[in-house]
Formats: sequence, C-alpha cells, structure tokens
Amino acid sequence: MQQARLAYETLEAVRTRAPLVHNITNYVAMDLSANLLLAVGASPMMAHAIEEVEDVVDLASAVVLNIGTPAPGTVDAMRASLIRAKARGIPAVLDPVGAGATPYRTAVARELLALRPAVLRGNASEILAIAGLSSTPTRGVETSDDSAVAIDAACTLAREFGCVVAVTGVTDRITDGEQFIEVDNGDLLMTRVTALGCSLSALIAAFVAVSDDPLLATAHAIGVLGVVGELAAETADGPGSLRTAIIDGLYELDLVTLERHLRLRVLN
Repeated sequence: MQQARLAYETLEAVRTRAPLVHNITNYVAMDLSANLLLAVGASPMMAHAIEEVEDVVDLASAVVLNIGTPAPGTVDAMRASLIRAKARGIPAVLDPVGAGATPYRTAVARELLALRPAVLRGNASEILAIAGLSSTPTRGVETSDDSAVAIDAACTLAREFGCVVAVTGVTDRITDGEQFIEVDNGDLLMTRVTALGCSLSALIAAFVAVSDDPLLATAHAIGVLGVVGELAAETADGPGSLRTAIIDGLYELDLVTLERHLRLRVLN
C-alpha cells in the first residue's frame, strides 16, 4: 500500500511538472515512446542530429539513449548527449537493445555505460552480455534468460558505474548495488507489442527526472506500466488493442487502481 502511494506520487509529479525527455532512440520505438510519455504528462523530444543534441539536452529534464538501430552518427550523438547531460546534472537512461547479439552493439553499450548514465535498463541477456558473462544467445533483440540469472551481474555493474540497473522480465529486478526491488506486474501479451520495452525506458527517464531517488523512481515506472499492461490485457483482443489500451490506461491511472494491483517489494 505504501509503495503504491509513493509510486502514484511520482506519477503525479510527472503529470504536474511535465518533464521534457530527450530521446535518441530507435526508429521502431519513437512513436510508442512519444505516446507513452504524453500519456503520463511528460513532453517527448526526438532529436538525433549531433549538431543540435547538446542544445536539446540543455532544454531537457532527462535523456534516453536506446541503441536499437545503431549507426556511427547516432552513436556519436548519444555520446555527446550523455557527456552534456552529466555536465548539467541531468539523468540519462541507457537501453542497450540487443547487446550480446553482435560485437558492435555490445561495444557501444559498454562505451556508453562507461560514461555513467543514471539508469541502465535491459533484459537479462543484455545485462549479462555487458558484464562480459556467458548468456544464452539472443534472438535479435529478444531475451532467452530469466531476470534472476542476471542479478549478480546487475549488482556488479551498478557498483562499478554508480548507476541503477533494472533487469526486466517476468519479474523485474532493480538494484543500485546495495538495495533491491522486485516488481511482479505485467502480462505475457505485452511481449507481442513491439517497442514496449524501449518505451518503458522513456517512462523511467520521466520518473527519474522528477525524483531524488533514481532506484525507487525506476521501480515506480516499471510498476506503473506493469499494472496498466496487465489490466489492459484483460480486455484487449490482441496486441493491437493492447497497445491502445496501455496508452489510455496510463492516461487514466488513479491511486485506487494502483493500490489494488501494484506488486512491488523493497527487499532491503
């Protein structure tokens, strides 16, 4: 009950303060990321040109770096945005899409993580790959590992780079290397909507932008989307209607609903 109230307070802060979230994200994720941010009251911006990214960061409250469709120019823009964000004290969220699938993606993810974003969010296979540990090979950008197998790697990365690491899966596990949070919300049908995980990273950025506690804010964003997703799945006819229902659900989410359905545990 208490965590639901805290999560709702974070959501309400997003709705009230309308943080501008600068997204350098993949082409597949742009539309849904923007719509989910708008649904919670945040303001999305998608600026990839290196000529303007530093100026955009100066306007932003948070930055999202998503390597789903990497290219040298885009990676250069990500690097410049993250350096600028760190200099300005603006939180950045790194989504290492497909790390482990190719050496290039893994190298890009590690390079950006070395610049110390506030949050690293990925599936178990991606987190294991970044940590240099063995993992079941990925299928493109999909994971074949349960989040539990990556928690030690997540702790190691969190401590080394001073960030929050969120390993998402059936149970989402979030750590800063010392504290641990688990979230059990969501529905399997959500995996049939492309870019929903990427869009979660954008939501995390919005929540972290309005909070002094990036660990809790990350867990709150994950819990909010999970609650909305499982409720949307109850009435959806399939992935298409689920997508629409999630956008509407984020817009309409109230405290009573969150209190009834949020399953978030702070373990220590």
